[in-house]
Amino acid sequence: MQNTRLNTLIDRSLDRLVGWLQNPWRRLSVLIISLLFGNFLGTAVATTAGQRADLDVLVAALLVLISELVSRVVYRDRRTPTRSLLMELLNALKVGLTFSLFVEAFKLGS
Repeated sequence: MQNTRLNTLIDRSLDRLVGWLQNPWRRLSVLIISLLFGNFLGTAVATTAGQRADLDVLVAALLVLISELVSRVVYRDRRTPTRSLLMELLNALKVGLTFSLFVEAFKLGS
């Protein structure tokens, strides 16, 4: 690509964001936000799919498929102990979603 002002601006902004996320506390806070967003997303999906009884099986199959794909991508190479931030965010989102669905199941069972 050509080195335009827009490309330069985007590259510099991404470099600053990556530098900002190198701090362990900021990285942890972004991971916690991803975990909590997964929790919210699980609650939203469960209540939305629960409104129409004909979508339950389809939504459950889709959530299992997405969860397994994320697990496959995150845990595919065990030799590298460090993972990128994007992989950790996806995994935290998956964990929050799964936890939220378990909590929703317990609420419906009681």
